[in-house]
Amino acid sequence: MNGYNFLIDTHTHIDGKDFDEDRDDVIKRAITSNIKYMINVGGTDILEGSKRAVKLSKEYDNIFATAGQHPQDADTHLDIDTLYKLANEPNVVAIGETGLDFYKDWSDFDKQKELLKTHIEIAKSVNKPLIIHSRNSGKDAVKILKECNASKVGGVFHCFSESLEIYNEIEKLNFIVSFTGVITFKNANKVRETVKKIPLSNIMVETDAPYMTPEPFRGTRCEPAYTLYTAKMLAQIKECSLEEVMNITTSNAVRLFKLEDKINK
Repeated sequence: MNGYNFLIDTHTHIDGKDFDEDRDDVIKRAITSNIKYMINVGGTDILEGSKRAVKLSKEYDNIFATAGQHPQDADTHLDIDTLYKLANEPNVVAIGETGLDFYKDWSDFDKQKELLKTHIEIAKSVNKPLIIHSRNSGKDAVKILKECNASKVGGVFHCFSESLEIYNEIEKLNFIVSFTGVITFKNANKVRETVKKIPLSNIMVETDAPYMTPEPFRGTRCEPAYTLYTAKMLAQIKECSLEEVMNITTSNAVRLFKLEDKINK
């Protein structure tokens, strides 16, 4: 099959302290597992994670960065000047992760909504897609994306766990979805049923490392190399080859994050 014969971990956090002892080895293991590129997502530690992500992207040719403040930090003042500066970095390929999380009382819900609106405006100003974190908040997230004309830049709902109805709404808004190792969990039948009904042309793969470790490694730290296990399960669910999953999910990532001139095919 012509096309891409490798995977991209489209959402990872290897800038964090969990990887301070063996980051180089983690990156090497990813490459050995045919995960040629990684997108290190900002959003941890307010804006410090974004700064670290940018730094990593300058140190490693196969790592790209994003910039954003996570909804769980919505109660913390947003340094908008710093976020704009990070958003304009050439290796920053998306804005986020941002969004809404109503699963736990991380931060005030209204402040989360305002923070998401700010991120949408920044994304439009720099013409980069959004990485959306949405948990128990799909309807509210869709409403804001519509109101703020986020379809202009599009983006991804990462670690997608919302309903098929929510997917149908976000697809109209120029958004796709990505899945983590959750789809390998024994108790994740509901998620796998959703995966079946979403076209592969609108799906990417990710780890969300160090979280969401797939089978057979559950209970240990997740890392980008494990993207392969999510891809294998995706191929099983879709009843297609791993090669097809590699080509299509990587093509989706290249298109969304505008990586055509940034990677080697």
